[in-house]
Amino acid sequence: MQPQVKSGRLIGTLALFGAIAGLLIVVAFEWAQPRILAEKAATLQSAVSEVLGAPERIQSLFLINGALVEKAPAGVDTTKVERVFVGYDANGKTVGYAVIGARPGFADVIELIFGYDLASKQLLGMKVLDNKETPGLGDKIVKDTAFVGEFKQAKLPLRGVKPGAAKGGADEIDMITGVTISSRTVINIINSKLQEIEPLLVQYAEKKR
Repeated sequence: MQPQVKSGRLIGTLALFGAIAGLLIVVAFEWAQPRILAEKAATLQSAVSEVLGAPERIQSLFLINGALVEKAPAGVDTTKVERVFVGYDANGKTVGYAVIGARPGFADVIELIFGYDLASKQLLGMKVLDNKETPGLGDKIVKDTAFVGEFKQAKLPLRGVKPGAAKGGADEIDMITGVTISSRTVINIINSKLQEIEPLLVQYAEKKR
């Protein structure tokens, strides 16, 4: 006959192992979190530079109380505030603004960043930051260089057209065959986000004159 284990001892042992496991999770999280955030920040910085055409200098603007400001008020956690990035050339002239937008696609939310020249009302570039679209199909919004390249110098608002149906308009974007939903989502993100943010860009630019 096997010896009986007292329930109190069993509960105590389980509690001890649970506490140790919880402690290890906390330690692992605290070790990994700064590295994850640093890598995410570096990826974003690289994307900003890419969609703005590698400007000489990049500055963060914070959306506070309905306006874009260069410095957030004391006590505001800037990691939780929407940001826009402005790029400058070597002479200090504004080359464009980088804006982040997101919207549900076919499988999940698509997050992207695009560069915008306020003066010409043209896109400077687009890059998808995060997506979970179908591998080999929906993820062509990232891997199809022809599709991504269409966003350079495109006029706003964008119009998505079926592949091969473009008539040469500067606002036309050839959508990817079989990836219509994801393609159109990218277009809609840019159009809707720009409609929302452009008045604030104009307001900020006028203050800088």
